Amino acid sequence: MNISFFVLFSLFSLFSSSVVAVEAPPNPYAELDWHIGPKVENIGSKATLKTDQSLAFLDEENSKKYLKLTGNIPDAGNYILLSIKDNWWASFSFSSIGYVKDDEKIDSDALLQTLKDQDIASNAERRKMGLHELFTQGWYTLPHYDNTSKHLEWGVKILNNGKEELNYTIRLLGKTGVMNAILISSPETLNNDVQNFKAALSGFEFNSGESYAEFKEGDRVAEYGLAALIAGGAAAVATKKGFFAAIAGFLMASWKIAALAFVGLLTWIRSLFKSKS
Repeated sequence: MNISFFVLFSLFSLFSSSVVAVEAPPNPYAELDWHIGPKVENIGSKATLKTDQSLAFLDEENSKKYLKLTGNIPDAGNYILLSIKDNWWASFSFSSIGYVKDDEKIDSDALLQTLKDQDIASNAERRKMGLHELFTQGWYTLPHYDNTSKHLEWGVKILNNGKEELNYTIRLLGKTGVMNAILISSPETLNNDVQNFKAALSGFEFNSGESYAEFKEGDRVAEYGLAALIAGGAAAVATKKGFFAAIAGFLMASWKIAALAFVGLLTWIRSLFKSKS
């Protein structure tokens, strides 16, 4: 569904009973090719996502445009999901790192320090691209792993241009790698948004041959485990490849995402769909 229209509003004159139609500046989000559910969307060649009428989805090319508009690195391989009724949006991307063994214990204190240490290199990249620096403040939700669903989850407080924002991340483990699903929300609505995001993930399914349960002997195994997935992969391989080389790929994978003027932005984008209906 391609939404390309201008938002019009009426201005009543203080000195006349006539109505003057004024054309507002074009809304760049309206130019994106939003897919309104219910649909079955492809997330690259690895998985599909069934959406309902409360969700809007962007393909890879339009997702790059969306990320740029919201002050993020316009990475290839990202797919955006947005709630039309709630206060959140999310990014999906796949990391082809192989099968991640899930028998590792997670030290949340050590991981938090690793994330903070990585801010230095991450922000150097963001400055080169003219983007605001992002700083890890602490856990909102401690890392935890569900052995049944094969989902690794955690929530991080992010300081963006002096304002606190939240990234809630879910890594969905597959046979050939990991699907990274990052929820962008605000502190006031996060608990409700997480529940609705997880409900949306019930429509997620790895393609045939890609599920975690389909692993067999001889398939590629990842160099690292659960803890390194939280740290962007750098923690486990830094000693082998050097710290900056290790995290370079993950900096480009938008594992930490900023929300630009979050509440106003979401209200503005949602108005597109309400106006259309």
